[in-house]
Amino acid sequence: MVRTAFLVLAFFLVPVLLSPADWGPARAETPQAMDPDDQAAVQAVIQSQLAAFQRDDGAAAFAHASPSIQGVFKAPERFMAMVKSGYRPVYRPSQVEFLEGRQMSGINAQAVRFVGPDGKAVIAIYTMERQDDGSWRINGVQLVETGELGS
Repeated sequence: MVRTAFLVLAFFLVPVLLSPADWGPARAETPQAMDPDDQAAVQAVIQSQLAAFQRDDGAAAFAHASPSIQGVFKAPERFMAMVKSGYRPVYRPSQVEFLEGRQMSGINAQAVRFVGPDGKAVIAIYTMERQDDGSWRINGVQLVETGELGS
């Protein structure tokens, strides 16, 4: 499963993190393991947001989003509506498994395997943003279908 997460990160995250000018072979960078302290902090933020989803606490869940994400949705209610409709496995998972965290070009990403209420597994790639105070916020989540059923 960890190998699957790395492949997903390598395939989906590398093109996202590099601008078109960086796509040349001389500029390619290999993702590195996330610093263990950063990974623990990032996972704590994600776990806290997941707990807020379980309580239907939109304000607490929204508080874990980066300022740019908050600027897009403007209000916890709009954010929660998006999560409920587009991120059902994250909103109501039956299983959660943290996979590898990776860092590349200053961007930290954490892969998490979810089994949704429909029994289908997805990998969510969380891109994280460190704030000026050193805390972490979620700056985006991309779901990747695995074709697996949960176990």
